[in-house]
Amino acid sequence: MTEIVANLLLDKLNRLLEKGVEQFGGIREEVVYVRGELERIRAFLRVADALEETDVELKVWVKQVRDIAHDTEDVLDQFTLLQAHDHGNGIYGSLYKLSCCIKNTKARLRVASELQGINSRIKNMTAAYKRLQHKVNVAEQGSSSTTVGDMWQNRRGDALLLDKTDLVGIEKPKEKLIGWLFHGSSMREVVSVTGMGGMGKTTLTKQVFDDPVVKKHFKLRVWITVSQSFRIVELLKDMVQQLFKVTRRPVPEGVDSMSNDNLKTAIKELLHKRRYLIVLDDVWHLYEWDAVKYALPNNSCGSRVMLTTRNSEVASTTSIESDGKVYDLKPLPLEISWDLFRGKTFKGNSCPPHLEEICNYIIRKCEGLPLAIVAICGVLATKDKRRIDEWDMIVRSLGAEIEGNDKLQDLKKVLLLSFNDLPYYLKSCFLYLSIFPEDHPIEHMRLIRLWMAEGFIEAKEGKTLEDVAEDYINELLNRSLIQVAETTNDGRVKSFRVHDLLREIIISKSRDQNFAAIAKDQNTFWPDKVRRLAIHNTLQNVPQNRSVSQLRSLFMFGVVEKPSMQSLFPGSIMLLKVLDLRNTGLKRFPVEIVNLYYLKYLSLSNTKVKTIPSFIGKLQNLETLDLKHCCVTDLPDEILKLQQLRHLLVYRYEFVSYSHIKYGFKIKGEIGVLRFLQKLCFVEADQCGGTIISELGKLNQLRRLGILKLRKEDGKALCSSIEKLTNLRALSLTTIEEDEILDLQHLSAPPLLLQRLYLRGVLETLPHWIPSLHSLVKLYLKGSRLKDDPLVFLQSMPNLVHVELCEVFDGDTLCFKAGGFKKLKFLGLDKLDELRCIQVEVGTMPCVENLSIQRCTLLEKVPSGIEYLTNLKVLGFFDMPADLIMTLNPEKEGNDYGKVAHIPEVYSTYWREGGWEVYSLESLNEGENSPCPRDTVIKSHELQTRLK
Repeated sequence: MTEIVANLLLDKLNRLLEKGVEQFGGIREEVVYVRGELERIRAFLRVADALEETDVELKVWVKQVRDIAHDTEDVLDQFTLLQAHDHGNGIYGSLYKLSCCIKNTKARLRVASELQGINSRIKNMTAAYKRLQHKVNVAEQGSSSTTVGDMWQNRRGDALLLDKTDLVGIEKPKEKLIGWLFHGSSMREVVSVTGMGGMGKTTLTKQVFDDPVVKKHFKLRVWITVSQSFRIVELLKDMVQQLFKVTRRPVPEGVDSMSNDNLKTAIKELLHKRRYLIVLDDVWHLYEWDAVKYALPNNSCGSRVMLTTRNSEVASTTSIESDGKVYDLKPLPLEISWDLFRGKTFKGNSCPPHLEEICNYIIRKCEGLPLAIVAICGVLATKDKRRIDEWDMIVRSLGAEIEGNDKLQDLKKVLLLSFNDLPYYLKSCFLYLSIFPEDHPIEHMRLIRLWMAEGFIEAKEGKTLEDVAEDYINELLNRSLIQVAETTNDGRVKSFRVHDLLREIIISKSRDQNFAAIAKDQNTFWPDKVRRLAIHNTLQNVPQNRSVSQLRSLFMFGVVEKPSMQSLFPGSIMLLKVLDLRNTGLKRFPVEIVNLYYLKYLSLSNTKVKTIPSFIGKLQNLETLDLKHCCVTDLPDEILKLQQLRHLLVYRYEFVSYSHIKYGFKIKGEIGVLRFLQKLCFVEADQCGGTIISELGKLNQLRRLGILKLRKEDGKALCSSIEKLTNLRALSLTTIEEDEILDLQHLSAPPLLLQRLYLRGVLETLPHWIPSLHSLVKLYLKGSRLKDDPLVFLQSMPNLVHVELCEVFDGDTLCFKAGGFKKLKFLGLDKLDELRCIQVEVGTMPCVENLSIQRCTLLEKVPSGIEYLTNLKVLGFFDMPADLIMTLNPEKEGNDYGKVAHIPEVYSTYWREGGWEVYSLESLNEGENSPCPRDTVIKSHELQTRLK
């Protein structure tokens, strides 16, 4: 992680030297020296970061480098800040310039002095650097079985292997895996078992490997633990020796001196006409598989290779190559977790009543991770079961227990292995997740914007920073370090979470590396120099008169008080880059923000702020301005001075009955000057004589655009601008009134990368260009009032996953033709006032899982042919005629119950007093409209009972 700190500083130093540092007087030599030394040790830092956990001297040295980099950055930033201020004009401006000149002279001397001190610290580290470099080189060569790297990796095997008393919930996955080994192609297939560390992948695979049926089927079986082989040649030698031993043949002479190619040839010749089972346990990277796959012949004997891996990309890639299978090992269910916990902690006896709440909490924290349950049980089993205070202490200090209790060290090491294996550029990104509170959803795009503001995202040719950040997130997902918490209906990830125990570990790691401080109670540990601060729940946890001159990022979670920067931090916070005050009691834009020259990310989302002052134009480095769900409706002209803006988010919703009213913002002037904008939501079009529409065409970097209050006469200019936005992925257009025409017929070349399209307004005809959008995944149409059936034009679109049609069609019949909507998963039909019949042909919508029909008051029956939708999981009727619901009564003649019996969830609801109420189908049968409890779901197998 220290490498990225050094990289950020090197970038800053290079920019200064490119501009010329004459403005710094005599400090050029000092700046050049710092840069040279950092460049010299940068490559070594990457190795040192990975090995510091196992070498105290190395850990101290890395910390010293990190401190030097931070101190250097602060010194340079503080001086640059003096140069950046606008002095103004006139006599007062001249006097101010003179004053600043005197100050700058003093500051230059101070900077030179501090840099000289920093360079002295660097020189003092040189001897230690050379000694440590030699030590690490020896470790990397693997010349000793007790090198730093070996010691770290060798501890992993024992930690993952649980004894037989721990094998709970293993029978079903074991049975499935054995079935995959026996059935399928006669060609070689790869079966991968994936999941986060400690999930029991090795344990499960070993049970399969040792099963008598498997032994009988595969006479030739070999188990290779990849993580214990640092070099491929050692792995191949191990495989050769095991294979020849199993086949009772003498190991070839000179195997120790064979090349990789010769070893692979020996393996391939031995396996050529045999049915074999090879297990490659703990594969971390694709190159490890690529190094051995050509030695394993595809011999038509029904051979199999099993992989265990934490990396889902390894699992999917290897299985795709061989038409194999992937088993994603899930956490233990709660009931089975309890069985394991009770067996290990209470020797199979029941949990004492006074400990149930504590035990429930601990089991929830373990989240079905077998290794975690077993490890924590080992601690609890020694505690006095009569003393609740001892058990409560474990709950309140679980992070400290993991850090310091010897019985939990294996758990810590197994979970930390994934962190240590991360490339340097991901370590800071992952540690960043420690700032979020427990059970707090980590929003996808919010995280990307924060990473960008911190400077964690490395620029790559041909990609935006947002694209690179997406790659980072996917890599963390593939490595099982973060989990998807929520997705949209069209498959996009909305938020993530971190396993609770892994979160405890990265909080400890973050504190150890002075990465972030978390103020969540009065006993919060505060380092001497706080760089990132997350305040949880209340401002009372922040100590008074605390120096925060190095503070770069400030977050508040669950703080309902009105925050005041001046009272919280009487000293300077001039170097702040990230300020996130969302969901606080803030009522006015904080005036102190005007001085935050380095600020890149500002969020006042969900506060009571109503106006934005003109001085916001001084925030020259601002990249993200998040004012979602505030009461801001106008932005000052000075916003156009923020030339680095990438994300401008100003909107709020008001929910009324079935829909929501969306409010955006007005802005005067030429918004086209904000040429780096990636996301602009939601700008109102009824201003400046319509010139805003033409200006939008200049924002050719836009990925997401939302426009409100459009008129028919905006059509030509709007289409002209949209054609220029070739990078657009999401477009939302809304007319000023419900009966206003949305004129989109002038668009001849739509953005071909468009994935999501939202159109609210009257369409004279369905825009001719929509069917050409082959990348479109989600389509939302409201108020279109089309005379022709839109399905005819939409059904052949290849990638549609989510379609919602509200007040779209005036006809009485919708027909879903065979072969249409091949990828559709969600379909919503709303307020089709003339609709009387829905026809579903065999072979249409083969993937649809959720069908929602609401306010179609003339619809008389459930869709004809709905029984053909075999993958349908949810069928919802919202505010529909009672007669339609009654057709599901199995006791009524000609009922439709059989058509929906295959659907797991069928329900009917209506809107009342600001919320959804669920109809009691039993009450409907009696002619009543009494609602069931809210959120009740009527299961299909319960329909018959409920309707009697």
